[in-house]
Amino acid sequence: MTKTKRKVGVHCALLLTSLMAGVSLEATAARARDFLLAATRPARLHLVDLEKREVVKSIDIATEPGSGPLAVVGSPDGKRAYVTVDRWESVSGIDLDSGKEVFRANLSTLAERVKNTFALEISRDGKELFVFEAPVRLGLSEYQVQDTRIAVYDTSSGQKAQPVRTFKAPRQIAMLMMSPDGEHLYGVGRDIYDFNPKTGEIVKTIKVQNRTRTDIGAPDTLAIWPQYEQANVFANPYVVEDKSTGVLRSGQMVFDLATQSLTYGEFEEFKDILFSSVINPKKRNESFTVYTTLSKIDTSGPETKLVKRVDLPHTYYTVNISGDGKELYVGGTQGDIAVYSSTDLKQLGDIKLPGAGDQQLASVRIIQR
Repeated sequence: MTKTKRKVGVHCALLLTSLMAGVSLEATAARARDFLLAATRPARLHLVDLEKREVVKSIDIATEPGSGPLAVVGSPDGKRAYVTVDRWESVSGIDLDSGKEVFRANLSTLAERVKNTFALEISRDGKELFVFEAPVRLGLSEYQVQDTRIAVYDTSSGQKAQPVRTFKAPRQIAMLMMSPDGEHLYGVGRDIYDFNPKTGEIVKTIKVQNRTRTDIGAPDTLAIWPQYEQANVFANPYVVEDKSTGVLRSGQMVFDLATQSLTYGEFEEFKDILFSSVINPKKRNESFTVYTTLSKIDTSGPETKLVKRVDLPHTYYTVNISGDGKELYVGGTQGDIAVYSSTDLKQLGDIKLPGAGDQQLASVRIIQR
């Protein structure tokens, strides 16, 4: 074989290798799919492959005895999960591949007891973690309640993380949510507060309980389950009094994280307790709500309507949804994740979480890996 032919052969082989590598990378990217994060007592984090409907990893998290996990948030690249532990006084960051703790923020000190009540969020680039803190100064003979605040941590800080900055925040914030562009940090409390995530300035207050409507009273909500990641829309059930009749009615509140559009709609006389909701990312007028029942709600048009409702085998607190909008994942309370069709609400499966631990109030979150 001549040198020319040999060189041509080598170049062709290199070109073919490069093309195959590109195809492989594209295929790997295309294979990124939905995984579910769930947490159970005493302190275990479960990674669930939703396509296979099986738990692929269960990770024990170091925590104080008798302390169950609470808030859960996944990193944008699907490689980490952050979980509130230690009786709500620490945040643990877990590498989902190795199962090792790679981040730890201990919120309390000898002088101050600090609790993180549900509100936990990560920046869109995964570099910063936002933690709502309720501190109490510990005196010799009294406790002094301090102003609530949001502490911001660098996620690369390791296991002795300290805040890189803090800013004041209104009391009773139970959820933090980042806008899709990363420019707004929303705190959900009595109202929805639009924070500048860099400076902590409240840019806008979007009224919820403080809104003025002559026909109905202030909505009663329980906004502590953050399942908004698939549609970038936060939905939450509420109960309100019709002032003209004195009758309590159930409704659905929908807040778009990109546009800041906030809508309300009552759809029935209050009879079924409803805990949390999720929006279909492919049909954004569809909302699904759970507690002892699973309800499908249509939020399009001038009136919100109940489309369908089915009984659940036991109480569930939280619901999430697949990226294609076809499957619902119902969790919270006990040690299983039930799978339902979003079309007809028929049960498709039931995923048992290892260890027989209950989920209590822990979040059920979706990540892509």
